[in-house]
Amino acid sequence: MADLKAFAEQLVSLTVKEVNELAKILKDEYGIEPAAAAVAIATGPAGGGAAAAEEKTAFDVILKNGGANKLNVVKVVKELTGLGLKEAKDLVDGAPKPVKEGISKADADALVAKLKEAGAEVEVK
Repeated sequence: MADLKAFAEQLVSLTVKEVNELAKILKDEYGIEPAAAAVAIATGPAGGGAAAAEEKTAFDVILKNGGANKLNVVKVVKELTGLGLKEAKDLVDGAPKPVKEGISKADADALVAKLKEAGAEVEVK
């Protein structure tokens, strides 16, 4: 038990750089994706919480307004969400509403680009 306590104290006292190196080793050598654990360790009590801000990993794409060309926006929403035509139209007409929730930054950026191209007003939270 004493070994585990010492190990835990070593983890908590890691610098941000050391946590990133540990995350890389865990991923490359063991196939473990430690993103959430690394952030938790980096922002722990001895990790300097103010210095290591937690990075957001899940984003919500919110349709604020269907824009002037709602038909194109409805088509894009239907394509991106897999909703039926009526459901997509209801989502656009009921804006502001979330189009997708809890997605990656890259996916959110791609969605926003497609929706803006169709004429919608979009926000990422």
